[in-house]
Amino acid sequence: MNINTHGIMRILIMIVAVLSLCSCEDYLDKEPASIISEEEAFKNFTNFQGFTEELYHCIPDFSNAYWTNSWNWGDDEITSADMNFHVIHKFDNGNFWGWQTEYDGWGASWMNQADASRNDDRFQKDLWKNAWYGLRKVNLGLENLELMTDATSQERDFIKGQLLFFRGWFHFQLIQYFGGMPYIDYVLPSDEPLELPRLSYHECADKVGADLREAANLLPIDWDDTQAGAATREKNDLRINKIMALGYLGKNYLWASSPLMNLESTGSKSYNADYAKKAAAAFGELLDLCESGAAPYELVAFENYSVNFYTTGQGWRIPGGSEAIFRGPYYGANGSNWGTSKQYQPAIIQDGSNFMPTANYVSYYGMANGLPIADITKPDPISGYDPEYPWKDRDPRFYHDIIFDGVKVVQGAMPDDVEQHRFANLYTGGSYRDVSTGSRSGFLNYKFIPITANRYDDGFNYGNNLNLHLPWMRLADVYLMYAEAVVQGYGSPNAKSNNFSKTAVDAVNTIRNRAGAGELSESEGGYISSIDGFMSELRRERAVELSFEGHRFNDLRRWMLLIEKPYTLKTSLEFDRSGTLNTEDPTENRVLNLREELILERNYSSKHYWLPLKNADTNMYVEFPQNPGW
Repeated sequence: MNINTHGIMRILIMIVAVLSLCSCEDYLDKEPASIISEEEAFKNFTNFQGFTEELYHCIPDFSNAYWTNSWNWGDDEITSADMNFHVIHKFDNGNFWGWQTEYDGWGASWMNQADASRNDDRFQKDLWKNAWYGLRKVNLGLENLELMTDATSQERDFIKGQLLFFRGWFHFQLIQYFGGMPYIDYVLPSDEPLELPRLSYHECADKVGADLREAANLLPIDWDDTQAGAATREKNDLRINKIMALGYLGKNYLWASSPLMNLESTGSKSYNADYAKKAAAAFGELLDLCESGAAPYELVAFENYSVNFYTTGQGWRIPGGSEAIFRGPYYGANGSNWGTSKQYQPAIIQDGSNFMPTANYVSYYGMANGLPIADITKPDPISGYDPEYPWKDRDPRFYHDIIFDGVKVVQGAMPDDVEQHRFANLYTGGSYRDVSTGSRSGFLNYKFIPITANRYDDGFNYGNNLNLHLPWMRLADVYLMYAEAVVQGYGSPNAKSNNFSKTAVDAVNTIRNRAGAGELSESEGGYISSIDGFMSELRRERAVELSFEGHRFNDLRRWMLLIEKPYTLKTSLEFDRSGTLNTEDPTENRVLNLREELILERNYSSKHYWLPLKNADTNMYVEFPQNPGW
């Protein structure tokens, strides 16, 4: 973890300080030699930063929270049949209680763990418990800022900025899943009854926005360029900075603008233009700093695209490169080797079971000319798609992310008796299509692993240092959120915020051009002239660029599409091979009888737009009610 590596002992000392501040009974149980006074704990930057750094250990690693991991809960992913203990399987059955440890059973949900902690155990990182713990710790820090007497004004600003960021971030993460919540901005007394009411989504978003705006004003762009960050220079990548605060400031306002959140607060299913303009301004400020060179963030070149998601052979270096804006710590080497990296191949070439993209979702990967595919089963003279050659001339990200029929999967030597499995047999009845342990959809997801991650090439062995660790936010996401905020705030795809030079269309094309995916064109969809046409392509672009990174479920929810067809469907692509398999260029392989078949349909109602709260919590006091329908 690239924050202060000397902070571990300070963190332990500060935990003692926190406990001494929280409870008289706990205080009386302490040995006198273990007590640190408040004045000592918070007096200078080194001590206060040690206290603050525990907040970083409250951030879940959603991509490595268990042996295998589920974080894509929209229409994007499905598991092989024997992975039915994961949250995605529960959600597919309409059981949204499944995020809670009471209904999990395996401890596989990154949202809630039985034993949440702030240590380095990735299995004990969750959102629910650590967010509430973190909020108390944040408010303890903010209420003791006046004790930081031996510090520069910059050091005080940086401590306060981090605390405010985390207060906004924890609340944002909670409200995006559960709706309006109490906003905890002071240390709750242990001897008083709980009475804080649930606020509306917009009321919470306003408070989140105020905290994140102040955090952005207080924090540096780059800690390495500051006196306060000098002691940890070149180890500050994960420290909260101005760009992170602006990113979440914009995201908070864009979510508040979105139809679901606007409906909860105002009764209107439309976008809220005022919040969209606030989002555009925050994103515009961020993007202007990046494009001007004032901030050290830029899109990685497409040939290095994988560094956003994993590193290999680099001594467990955390992925992200210049594009990752917000990442949590990486909790221990070799976690993704033994867990996450093995969940993307069928058991026939490794030792586990499979998480795979749905065929309906893979269809969002359009053509290399930038046009969408209207129907994967029919010829499309506009885009040039041919269902007899369905892998040909597709968006370059399709070839990076998706394994399709005929791709060479195993690169090195194989025993003769399994040689037939070297190439992806994803046609109907192929060896990769086992329902229990293989692909149910006809595709595999290799966005997050190297092609050698199989038992024969052994690309996930310990010596290869494979580190899969997904960012919570990266720069490509910001460009696309900016585009959405602009078009909904200002009413035109050709509009722009008043603090950034790019229009909404320009922002989308920036992402497409990086991949060589073809710019937005007018075509027959009005993709650059009408709001509806632009939004259809923006939603598709988010689906492709941010595929399987944990965004789709919340996007479908906030757009109020989660419970609508076709977004409730998960399908497979069925087909037969025609002629001799071209192993040199699988895009040239012809198929016959191509058809899309339903795997499952999710039976959702309006209650599924919000996750259910824990019953034990909603029973604590009357002002904290359960979400509707649950």
